[in-house]
Amino acid sequence: MDAEVLSTYGTEAFLSREYLEAEKKLLWPKVWQMVERLEDFPDVGDWITYNVADESIVVVRVAEGDQPEAFRAFHNVCPHRGRQLVSVPDHLPGLNSHERVHSVRGKNRKNFICGFHGWTFNTEGENTYILDPQDWDNRLTPEMTCLSQVKVGIWGGYIYINMDPDCEPLKEFMGRAGEILDHFDLAGMRYKWRQWAVYPCNWKTAIEAFLEPYHVAGTHTQLLAYGDYYALSKQYGWHSVSSYDTRDDKFKMSESAGTTRAGKGDDARVSTYELIRENYETVNYSASTETLVKAASRLVDELPETATPAEIIAHWLKSAKADDAARGVIWPEVPPEIKQESGLAWGLWPNQNILHGETFALCYRVRPYGDDPNKCVFESYALERFPEGEVPQTEWTYADPTGDNWGSVLAQDFSNMEFVQKGMKSSGFRGTLPNPHQEQKVINLHRNLARVLEGRGAPVKLLD
Repeated sequence: MDAEVLSTYGTEAFLSREYLEAEKKLLWPKVWQMVERLEDFPDVGDWITYNVADESIVVVRVAEGDQPEAFRAFHNVCPHRGRQLVSVPDHLPGLNSHERVHSVRGKNRKNFICGFHGWTFNTEGENTYILDPQDWDNRLTPEMTCLSQVKVGIWGGYIYINMDPDCEPLKEFMGRAGEILDHFDLAGMRYKWRQWAVYPCNWKTAIEAFLEPYHVAGTHTQLLAYGDYYALSKQYGWHSVSSYDTRDDKFKMSESAGTTRAGKGDDARVSTYELIRENYETVNYSASTETLVKAASRLVDELPETATPAEIIAHWLKSAKADDAARGVIWPEVPPEIKQESGLAWGLWPNQNILHGETFALCYRVRPYGDDPNKCVFESYALERFPEGEVPQTEWTYADPTGDNWGSVLAQDFSNMEFVQKGMKSSGFRGTLPNPHQEQKVINLHRNLARVLEGRGAPVKLLD
């Protein structure tokens, strides 16, 4: 599964409208996909729309609790004449950012009433009112007039939906990736911020920009002063993980695969602090926490110059863990072998990426935008563990893709995505040459797409 085979794949998946149409039929209606987090549904009657490609789904809380049974999801369409029950405008109905609609949501939903002819449905999806049913000779059955249900799953504090009635259970779909990430208790985290934009590239071009650290040396050159970014990646069936790799054995430890790692240079006490601070401040104050940064700033004062990288990491994490406990933030206990296997960031197929730690996560989700293969809806959000009563109030905010809005590191990623999309249209581009050691996550994305898209765009070997 992890064979580092020299391979390539073409540009059809990024540029072809026919491929996009195939995704509409074979991918999005048949895959588990994240809608929102549980904290967006605190009360019975809370509801949200979720759009992907031509599909629109309504998710509503119908009972207390955080189990799938407490929610219902339906296709957002009246069975009478096909009108959307909830009018969901295109993502860009206006020129001003405050007019741009991420989703439609509300509270205290008791029923859904079609705005065309008044057909009415309860939150179980059952039809409760039809004007003049006698005109059908009273032959309409509940099966004809109910809403089309969609499966709901819960994992990691997220609500997932799947439109395929015969889909595999969400737990099976998550597989080993879900088991590993469960140790980090993502469900106990809350939004720190969440932003979105419509961006001029295909959704796969966008997510690939975050599936590997191989690009750091060429894109985020300011980070090289503090740490090495050599990486590896592994496939886990549908999903895949990237980890920091090390060329120097003295830096190998269970923590070195992820974000909590020692910096490079003669004094790792200094470089570890500079590494974590630079990442935190330039990635829109995410991918770490203020507690971790402050604890790292004390390393020079609290440890001797002779401290090894392993000793520095151990002291830093112990200190930060104690600081958090003092303010009411309790870290989950993650076994060293799980931390090693968990790596840096997971690509959750097809359109999510989660960079994780015990107390934070930086996440991405992308979706197609209408019928244009050259555009996508790009979303990023930060999760963090907060003391009780200190969770910030957030909402999805439209943010133009600039450094002021997203931080310099994400702005650097944006500077690539548009021009990768343009470059792939060149008649001189012969096809991709993904790094077989560091870009397995990218290869796996296309391997799995080909599994559901009847072989289209499958990676092929370059050499026998």
